[in-house]
Order: sequence, then structure tokens, then C-alpha cells
Amino acid sequence: MSFGDHLEELRKRLILAAIVPLPLSVLLFFFAASIRSVLVMPALRAMEANGLPARLQALGPAEVLTTDLKLSFIGAAVISAPWLLWQAWKFVEPGLYNQEKRFVYFLIPGSAILTAAGLALLYWVMLPLMLQVLISFGVPGPADAFGIPDSGTRIVESSSEGFPVFPVLEQMPANPAPGQAWIEPTTRTLIVVVPTTGDASSFELLSMPLSRAGTISQEFRLGEYIGFVLTLALAVTVAFQLPLVILLLGWAGIADRKFLTSNRRYAVLVCAVLGAILTPADVVSMVLLFIPLYLLYELGILLLLIAPADRVAGGKIVASTFGDLVGYDRDDSRTSNEEDPAADAGGRADQSVDPAQPEAADSASEPDSDGPEIPEEDQTDEQNGPEDPRP
Repeated sequence: MSFGDHLEELRKRLILAAIVPLPLSVLLFFFAASIRSVLVMPALRAMEANGLPARLQALGPAEVLTTDLKLSFIGAAVISAPWLLWQAWKFVEPGLYNQEKRFVYFLIPGSAILTAAGLALLYWVMLPLMLQVLISFGVPGPADAFGIPDSGTRIVESSSEGFPVFPVLEQMPANPAPGQAWIEPTTRTLIVVVPTTGDASSFELLSMPLSRAGTISQEFRLGEYIGFVLTLALAVTVAFQLPLVILLLGWAGIADRKFLTSNRRYAVLVCAVLGAILTPADVVSMVLLFIPLYLLYELGILLLLIAPADRVAGGKIVASTFGDLVGYDRDDSRTSNEEDPAADAGGRADQSVDPAQPEAADSASEPDSDGPEIPEEDQTDEQNGPEDPRP
């Protein structure tokens, strides 16, 4: 293809790649509230566990709208990632050999599996523990700055001492009346029933979050929290590609298994540094990312054993038997299923001949008698072609 044809093909693939994400982002905007509620659930649970009101703040009039727009665009990009990769692959595919295409067939599914595993680990394991630790730093202790105990206070059962007492109810009363108020212990909020403006026959519920007495009031912004989660998701996605990076280095001949196994102590140091850079500044978050990173390093060494470059280029992406894994040479120079020339020659020499078909053996050892014999000189002339009559 000419340079202009390449540009035309690139323009075509870019247009096709944009067909899916743009309409999908518009569709996801109507479900952005559900996506937002899923992402904020770990934060709400961590806040409830630390005795804080389970809610986030929006300090600007457009903060919720911009957050939903961000989530819709990012969600559309994530969902349409297979389509985008397919269009990029169709642009690159014509310039690759068959053995080069086999490497891509191995890398793309592997990257997708590692990304899904990393995001699942982040949401169900790493993020709840990180938030639990980070929120606990600002939770007041048994006494606030004025020395007033935070727990173990006397419970007043009546309003005889001159202040109202709000009952603690797990559920809303069956027939709430205007002026009634109660405390929900799960969400730590004070609920007050007030009449609706302009209609005295109906009412609405107003709520106020309650928190422990202290000098620090932990109230988190919606936009900052969503940005924090998305940044962690990007960092984990990139970090979980470590086995494929090791595999590419092995395929390129830059590093082999012997080199990687003998330098594990340096790998531990690099994983610890990455864990400190990619996570918030606390020890628990660093350890939560350090352990998966080192396990991914070991997975990369295992992948070099299972899928070496010669096996992938030959179409055998994984070892067929356990014996292939055990017999694979330590210096990664050859595999146990490669043919040994000496053994192959001996095997051909030991081939048995069927005595019932002697002419088959004779025909295998004698030259083909069909057609006249060509003298050696004529064969040479025939191979070299006719002489050029030009001087």
C-alpha cells in the first residue's frame, strides 16, 4: 500500500472505532447514577464501620453532573475496549507475518484476563482495606480535644432534664407525623418529619448526619473520591501487565528465566517501590499492592516456561504435556519436543521394510526411471539456463 492508502485505511479505522463508544457514552449517562452508587459503596461501608455518616458531599452545583459525565465516558471506553482493539488490530494485521500474529493472539487475551483480575482485586479487597485504614486516621479517640468522653456516656430515657430525647429506630415508623424525629443507627442520621410546603396533609423527611465529637470532621467530596478510585484503577491495570512485560522481554532475548530467578531480590525492591508510588502514603496500601506485584513477577517467569518464543511462533502456545514442561532446557535454547538430527537419522535407518512388497523398497532406493537420463553436463546447462549470446 502507498502512503496515501495507509492514511485512508487509518481514517477508516478511526471512524469505525468511534462509532461504538460515542453512542454508548450517551446511553450510559442514563445509568451513571447506578455506576456511581457501585463505586461509592466501599467508601460508605468504611465510613459506617468507623462511626461516620455514610454520605459524600458535592460542593459545587455541577459536581454531580460532571462526575456522571466522566463515569459515562470512561465506562463507554472500558466496555468498547474489545471493539477498539479489534480496529487497531485490523489496521496492523496486514503488515505482520503469521508467526508474528500468533504472539498478538497470546498477548491480547492475556492482557484482558489480567486487567479483569486486577480490577476485581481492587474493588473487593484492596479498596475496602485502604479506605478502612485511611479513614481510621481521622476518627477521634475515646476523648476529644476538650476531654469529654466519646463513648460510655449516660443514656437518658426521658426528657425530664430539659432536652428532647430521640428514639433510635432501625426502620421508619408505620405512620410518621409532622414533628416526629428519630435516629437511624445504621446511617447515623437524625430524621425529622416536616409538613410539605403548601400542603399540610402531606409530609417529607429531612435528615442530618451525625458524627462523633472531635476536632476533625471527615466529609469526603464526591468528585475527589471518584477521581481517587479511577486513579487507583488505572494504576492497578498498568501494574497487572507485569507478566506480559516480562514475557516480551524474554521473547526479545533481553532477559531469560535464569536471569530473572537469580535477581529476585532486586525484583522485591522494585515491587516495593512501585507499591509505594502507586498507592496512598500508608504502609497497608503499599503492602496490599506489593504482594500482588511480586506474585505477578513470578507469574511472568512461569509464562516464559510455558510459552517460550519458539513454541508460540510455531503455533504451540502452551506445552502439550507435563513432560514438555519438565524437559524444557534451563537455558531456554531448545525444547524437549525439538527433533534430534542423530535420533532422526537412526530412526530412518531402523525403518522396517515389508517383505511382501520388495519392489517398494527397490523403488525407494533407485532413481526414477521415467524418462530418459540426462547427462551431468546437460543438467548443469539446464540449471544455469541458455547462454547469453550478447558480448
